[in-house]
Amino acid sequence: MALPTSIPKDDPRQLRVLFERAALCSRAHRVPCVFIGVAGDEGDLLARDFLDFVESELRVEDAIFRMLRERAVLLMTDIEEQIARRVMERLCAEFAARFAPSTELPFGFGYFQVPPGQTPTVKDVLPVLFQEPS
Repeated sequence: MALPTSIPKDDPRQLRVLFERAALCSRAHRVPCVFIGVAGDEGDLLARDFLDFVESELRVEDAIFRMLRERAVLLMTDIEEQIARRVMERLCAEFAARFAPSTELPFGFGYFQVPPGQTPTVKDVLPVLFQEPS
């Protein structure tokens, strides 16, 4: 289930589609999914470029929802959190090597794994993805 192209990428209905896709993968196909929150500082052009890069590198079965220019929710299907973390580390390294002046990228990441058979809700997932570090 791809994101509908008739709905703008930043439309909240796209987020609902992401959650429906995760629920379908979890319940019907019994595969894990991982939501990943990516957050940069407001107005950070590097964050915008990074999210564009990540979007271009995603597999066909994965998806991204741009909440703001500097903040997004990614859905990686048929993957566990540990592997999703490694994928994001690789993407950060590739982006830094190609485009960033340093390897220390100023982005925050949050992860939420949806085990097979469970249905995620926005109220459960978003606070975990975008919690402030303690």
